[in-house]
Amino acid sequence: MNEQKQMDQITKQSQAHRPGRRRLRAAMAAVPVCLSLAACAPLPRATPAAGFPVPATYPEQPLQARDTAAVAPQPGWQDFFLDPELRRVIGVALENSRELRTAALRVQEAAAAYGIQRAEQLPVVNGSLQATRALVPPAQSFIGRPIMGNQFQAGIGFSQWELDVWGRLRSLNESALASWLASDEARRATTVSLIAQVADAYLGLREIDERLALARRTRELRDETVRIFRRRYELGAASRLNLTQVELLQQQAIAQVAQLEQARAQQGAVLDLLAGAPVTLAPALDALGTVPLAREPAPGLPSDLLLERADIAAAEQQLRAAHANVQAARAAFFPRIALTATAGASSTSLNELFNDDSRAWNFAPSLALPIFNGGRLKGQLSVAQLRSEEAVAQYERAIQGAFRDVADALAARRGLAAQAEATRATLVLQAERARLAQLRFESGAAAYLEVLDAERERFGAEQQLVQLRRQQLSAQVALYRALGGGAQRLPATDAGAIR
Repeated sequence: MNEQKQMDQITKQSQAHRPGRRRLRAAMAAVPVCLSLAACAPLPRATPAAGFPVPATYPEQPLQARDTAAVAPQPGWQDFFLDPELRRVIGVALENSRELRTAALRVQEAAAAYGIQRAEQLPVVNGSLQATRALVPPAQSFIGRPIMGNQFQAGIGFSQWELDVWGRLRSLNESALASWLASDEARRATTVSLIAQVADAYLGLREIDERLALARRTRELRDETVRIFRRRYELGAASRLNLTQVELLQQQAIAQVAQLEQARAQQGAVLDLLAGAPVTLAPALDALGTVPLAREPAPGLPSDLLLERADIAAAEQQLRAAHANVQAARAAFFPRIALTATAGASSTSLNELFNDDSRAWNFAPSLALPIFNGGRLKGQLSVAQLRSEEAVAQYERAIQGAFRDVADALAARRGLAAQAEATRATLVLQAERARLAQLRFESGAAAYLEVLDAERERFGAEQQLVQLRRQQLSAQVALYRALGGGAQRLPATDAGAIR
């Protein structure tokens, strides 16, 4: 009778599992239909070709050089900058800049993210050890009495390892790699920008030092002039008006020196901030423009920008990442095949767990079919396509911005050269005017006001010439930066070795 009852219970359990088998057969029968639906998923729109939305030549490029210009890679900053003091300051900045440190950390972060995404293509293998002790109540027991049982399991295996049949994981891997390369190119662009900013701040400090030296020399001359006129006033050889006029000129020189000293302190703080450490500069012996501080960059052709500019290379990598995301979003419409497998041992006794007759294994493939998701996959594909188009626009914008930087630097170089030449000639004329005005005053043919005007305008011309010389050098540095700043000669991270 007990055996008959057990057979009846087994029959009932077998019949209870039949509906599940029917559902499984129905699901397998639906596979061809689902595959057909997945094949009908909307394809991504074609990515617009990234052309060159810039003119073929630079506006300020000489006509005779437009047909003969060739690719002219820019030298590294150690070869471009000729001033040893400037090279030393740039070296300090590259070693201590927090901005560069942040950019390097972003590269490491992108590298770690790429490593995580690449690991998605491999199975995650885990080892497990389980022990279970359970009590089966009489109502569920085959023998009608409570059963106390043990179960020990040990094994190693992987769970839900996706087979990348449609390339979804490969596309995500390519996107992560491109993002890593883009972050490394952004680090290079940050380095070039920092070098240019340090050079410009250094030139600004040199400019203020030279202007300050002129102002102090002028103040000393005017102090001497006040002493002479005060003595002449005491002797009755000069009027009170003449003494007041030279004292006014003296106070203007004192105010100019104080203003330049304040500007010098502020510019020094800017340079210290860029360098990431206090910078002590040796006094410059030569005036700006008399000794070359940097080489002359060669503009070449607009297409050279694609070879030199790190920001354009970063935009290109971002474009590749966006395109890979589109491919991954398209692959999400297809079924996902995953595998789960374990191998080990199972026993009701811990002592017999690793016997030969306790070996056990499990293999369970699965197929996930995207039948209905409320338009989520289609929306994700649309977002990826729009971001890809946005990356194309940003890439073209980077090219346009680079072309404008070069054009502005070329225009500034030519315009500042003409202004400096005119100011140099003006300074010669102002010096001659001041000399003649002094002779006319000493001969009694003119009032001292004429001498004051000539001295003020000569001092202004001297200051303006120093400023223009500095602006010329800054335009030279800006052109070097716009042409790439030797970014291809900067040290690369491990991301560069993958390319």
